[in-house]
Amino acid sequence: QVQLVESGGGLVQPGGSLRLSCAASGSIFSINDMGWYRQVPGKERELVAAITSGGSTNYADSLKGRFTISRDNAKNTVYLQMNSLNSEDTAVYYCNVVVRTSWGLLRSYWGQGTQVTVSS
Repeated sequence: QVQLVESGGGLVQPGGSLRLSCAASGSIFSINDMGWYRQVPGKERELVAAITSGGSTNYADSLKGRFTISRDNAKNTVYLQMNSLNSEDTAVYYCNVVVRTSWGLLRSYWGQGTQVTVSS
């Protein structure tokens, strides 16, 4: 099986920055798409950013260039750099990866979630 371990969340003041990491391990032949989602209580989980194996990126329009997604294929890790944070960014952030197994199947996995709280 595949495990995703997220780190980097925490409490930050408005205008501050955080860098989230998500490392995948386990039965992985290769990783295709990787992405970050976030969720607040009572709301649907929403896409923050995604990145393909080739480095193409897609962002939620509301982020207005404040977030940057990147990946290190050698480390099976995806990052989310978050700048100019405000209270609207407070949420649980989840990593998602699409993994190709040794059998050639594509399967989606979720991280455990990491809390990001923006407050003064």
